Amino acid sequence: MPEDIDQKFYTLSQEETLSQLNTSEEGLSESEVKSRQEKYGKNQLEAAKTRHPLLIFIDQFNQPLIYILLAATIVTFFLQEYIDSAVIFAVVIINSVIGFIEENKALRAIKSLQESIVSEANVTRDGKKQQIDTIELVPGDIVHLKSGDKVPADMRLLSTKELRIEEAALTGESVPVSKETEKLEKDIALGDRLNMVYSSTLVTSGTATAVVTRIGSDTEVGKINTMISSADLLDTPLTQLIAQFSRVIIYAVLILAVITLGIGLLQGYSFTEIFMASVALAVGLIPEGLPAAVTITLALGVSKMAKRQAVIRKLPAVETLGSTNVICSDKTGTLTRNEMTVQRIYAGDTVFQISGVGYNTDGEITLDDQQTDPQEHSALYHTLLCGLLCNEAKLKPQDSGYKLEGDPTEGALLVAAEKAGLDFEDTRQQYKRIDTLPFESEHQYMATLHQNSEGDNNIIFVKGSVERILERCSQAMDAEGNTQDLNAEQVEKHVEEFASQGQRVLALAMKTPQENLQDLEREHVEQDLTFLGLQGMIDPPREEVIEAVQKCHDAGIDVKMITGDHELTAYAIAKEIGIVEKDAKQETVNGRKIAETEDDDLVEIASNAHVFARVAPEHKLRLVRALQSQDKIVAMTGDGVNDAPSLRQANIGIAMGITGTDVAKETSDMILMDDNFASIESAIEEGRGVFDNLLKFITWTLPTNFGEGMVLLLAIVMGMKIPILPVQILWINLATAIFLGIMLAWEKPEPGIMTRPPRKDNSILTSALIYRIIVVGLILSICSFIFFNYALNELGRSPEQARTLVVNTIIVGEIFFLFNCRSLRLSFFKMPFFSNPLIFLGVGLMTLAQVLYTYWGVMNNLFQSAPLPFIDWLFAAIPGVIIFISVEFHKWWVNRNKQ
Repeated sequence: MPEDIDQKFYTLSQEETLSQLNTSEEGLSESEVKSRQEKYGKNQLEAAKTRHPLLIFIDQFNQPLIYILLAATIVTFFLQEYIDSAVIFAVVIINSVIGFIEENKALRAIKSLQESIVSEANVTRDGKKQQIDTIELVPGDIVHLKSGDKVPADMRLLSTKELRIEEAALTGESVPVSKETEKLEKDIALGDRLNMVYSSTLVTSGTATAVVTRIGSDTEVGKINTMISSADLLDTPLTQLIAQFSRVIIYAVLILAVITLGIGLLQGYSFTEIFMASVALAVGLIPEGLPAAVTITLALGVSKMAKRQAVIRKLPAVETLGSTNVICSDKTGTLTRNEMTVQRIYAGDTVFQISGVGYNTDGEITLDDQQTDPQEHSALYHTLLCGLLCNEAKLKPQDSGYKLEGDPTEGALLVAAEKAGLDFEDTRQQYKRIDTLPFESEHQYMATLHQNSEGDNNIIFVKGSVERILERCSQAMDAEGNTQDLNAEQVEKHVEEFASQGQRVLALAMKTPQENLQDLEREHVEQDLTFLGLQGMIDPPREEVIEAVQKCHDAGIDVKMITGDHELTAYAIAKEIGIVEKDAKQETVNGRKIAETEDDDLVEIASNAHVFARVAPEHKLRLVRALQSQDKIVAMTGDGVNDAPSLRQANIGIAMGITGTDVAKETSDMILMDDNFASIESAIEEGRGVFDNLLKFITWTLPTNFGEGMVLLLAIVMGMKIPILPVQILWINLATAIFLGIMLAWEKPEPGIMTRPPRKDNSILTSALIYRIIVVGLILSICSFIFFNYALNELGRSPEQARTLVVNTIIVGEIFFLFNCRSLRLSFFKMPFFSNPLIFLGVGLMTLAQVLYTYWGVMNNLFQSAPLPFIDWLFAAIPGVIIFISVEFHKWWVNRNKQ
C-alpha cells in the first residue's frame, strides 16, 4: 500500500514507481483494490459543498436597495396601498430569482468536470486483463492505453509504443506530445513531464502501459476542480457601482424620512398624515425603475452581442466587457487557428516561402516573391514528396476546406504537398507503401518503404527531428537532383533561424538501397541517407486577430498571452499579432519563474510582461489575481480544462464555443461561438455602449426622485398640504421608466466610443452629471411646489386637480430631459434625430397614458387624479422647456472648457 501519493513520480524510474506504489505489472489483487478504495475513495471529482437552495434564494434579499424596497412593500401594504405594495415586491422577486440562478454556475461547472472522467478502462488485476469503470480505479492499478482512449487518471508510463497524447485542453500544447518512459529531472513544468499522462487528456496514436498514481480530486484536473471552487466570485464593476449607489440611496432615504417625520410633527401634522408623507418621500427617493432598466438594458446588450457571435451567460458581464482594461488570452485555438501550417522550406541551399494558412490547400510556393514550380527544383520536390508519403494523416474534404484525421504536424505536410500540386491519392498510388517504421520517442523519426516509380529499386523516405536525421545523412540533394556533400553547419543555421520565429522544424531525407527491399528495418536507415530539406511550421494566428489586438490597444486595453506552449513559439506569435511590438525586446515569463516568485513580486511581473509560456493552471490563476490586485478589470479567454479556474476568477471569463470544453463553457461568463478573438472587440464596443445607456437612464431618472423628495420636504417644512401622494409617485417612477427611460437602452454607441480609454471612475456619476441632476431636480421641485399652491390658492383647483398638475409637470419635464439624455456629451442637435425611433414611440405612449391618467375615471379613482383644463398643460410644459435649454447650455459649457 503506498504511503505517500504526493511523490513526484516523473522523477522515479518505472521500478521505483512500482515499488513506491506497492504494486507490480501483474496488477493489484481484488482484496488490495477494495482496501485502497476504502482509503482513497472513488476515481471521481467531488462537488463543492453547497448551501440549500432555499438559503441561496433567501440570501438574494441581503442587499441595501432590497431592504428599502422590502420596507416600502410592507409599509404600503399596511397602509392598504396594495397596488404599490405588489409592484414593488414583484421587482424584489425578479431580482432575487436572477441572483439565485447565477449562484448555481459553479456547481454546473464542477458537474461537467465530473462527467468528463466517466468512461471505462482496460486494466490488469491479478495478472488478468479486464475492463472496469474508471470510477473504480485506485493508485497502483496497471492500465493499458490505445489510440482514441481518454486517459482515466494521472499515471506514470511503464512502456510505450509510438504514444502521442493530445494535452491542449490541459497544458495548452498545440500539437500532440510524444511520450517516453525515462525518468526526468525535478521541478519541470506539467507539459514537459513526458513520462506522465494525465486524466481527461486523449491518446491520439500508439499504445502504452501505465500505473495509476493519482485519482479523482488528487489528479491535475481534480486540482483544477478545487481551484474552480476556491476561485473568488467577484462582483462586476456594474454590481459594485450599483451596490455603492444603493448605499447612498438608503442613507438619503433614512435621513430624509426621519427629518420629514420630525419636522411634520413639529408643524402640527397628525402622526398618520406625516407618516404617509414620510412613506411618500421614501418611495419618491427610490428609483423603482432602476432594476428593470438595468436588466432590460443588459438583456438588449446580450441580444446585440449574440448577433456578433458572443453569447452572454451572465447579464452583468455585458457591462463588464466595457470596463475591461486587461485581456489575458490563451494562444492555442484562441489567437491561433489550432491548425499547423508549413510556412518555410529549406531545400537545395534555398529557402522557400509557402502562402496560405490552416488545412485549406489554397496557397503557393514562392522564392523571392516569385511563384516556383517544385518540379523544376528537385530537392524542393522531394522534400514535399517525402512529407506526403512518410505520413499517416488523412485530409477529408468538407465544405470549408479539409478536416484532418491524424497528427496536426503530418496534416501540415500533406497540405504543403497539395499546394505544390502533389495530389494525395494519386501520389500515394504512384509510390505504393510496402513497409513502415513508426515514430517512436526513442528514435525520433518515422520511415516508410515505397515502390520506386523512378527506378528499379524501392525507395525509403524518412522524417523526424533534425538531430536524428542529420546524424544519419552522408550527403544532400541539390536543386538538380544531384548529390553533394552535406553542410550540416549550414542546415543548423537555418534550423535556428526557423526556430527563432517560433516554427517547429522537421528534417526530411531519403535513401535508395542497393537491394530491392521488401521489409524495412532500423538498420536500413542508420546511415547513408540523403538529406532533402527542412519544413518549418507553426500554428498561425487568425488573420483577423491582428486588427482586433490593435483596436484593443487603441481602446486602452492591454492584451497579454498566457499559454502552456513553448516560449519561442508563444513569443513569435505575440510579435506577429502585435501583443509585443515588432522591435521590442521583452522577456517571456515561463511557468517556473511564476512558481518561484512570491505573490507580492508577481504583481509587477504580471503588469509589465505580455507573454507567459509553459504556464500551468495554478499559474494562470495567480496571474489573474495579481492583475486584479492592481484594480484591473480582467477578461480571460480560453477553451481548455486548464483555463477553467482563471475563467472563473477573472472579472469576465470568455470561453470558445467550437473548441471549448464543457468545463470552460460552464465556468465562463461569455462564449464566443466562432472562437474568434476579434469578436471580443465587438463585444467590448457593445459593453461600453451598454454602460453609456445605463448611465443615461440613471442621469435621466434621478432628478425625478430628487425633485419628488424635495417638493414633499418643502411642503412639510412650510406646513402646507402634501403636493403628491405615494401612489402618484409610484405612477410617475414606474410609468416614466417603462415608457420613457427604457427607450434609452436602444441608443446606438456614440462615435469614438472605442478610442476612449477604459472607465476608471469608482462611482457611477461624474461631478458634471451630479450638477446636472441637482439643477434639473431643483427646477422640477420648485416649479411643482409653485404650481401646486398657485392652482390650489389662486386658480381654485381642488387638491386632486392640483396634485394632477404636479404629476403632469414632473412627467412633461422628464420628456424634455429625455431628449437631453440621448447623449450625455453631445448636443441634442448633433445627434441623428431618428437614430432611435423608439424614443418617439415612448413619448407618444407616455403622453397617451398621461391623458388617460388625467381624464379617465378609472385612473382618477385608482390614483386620486382629476381632469384639468387645457391651460394647466401649458403650465406643465414650462419647466420642461427650462430644463432642455439649461442642460444643452451646460453641455456646451463643459465641451468648451475641454477644448
